[in-house]
Amino acid sequence: MLSLDLHPLFRNNRDIELALRQFIFRAHQSGEPVAEIIPGKGTGRLRGRVLAFLEQKHIRRLYDRVEISDANTGRVLVHFTRR
Repeated sequence: MLSLDLHPLFRNNRDIELALRQFIFRAHQSGEPVAEIIPGKGTGRLRGRVLAFLEQKHIRRLYDRVEISDANTGRVLVHFTRR
């Protein structure tokens, strides 16, 4: 499973956006069914930014669904449908 840990980038908005964009496109092309983004638990603000990024129209077309585990809210799973 591909994984992106945002902990080292959490203070730099531009780096977060770039890392998310590159990661989602790479995950989409990789053929992996699921990719993991780790914004961490914290206040939930970074997770909110990740979810907002994923809801952008041009990004939303690349994946099937997003899952946030009840057991670990510091992790976002992005599911891709292979056609």
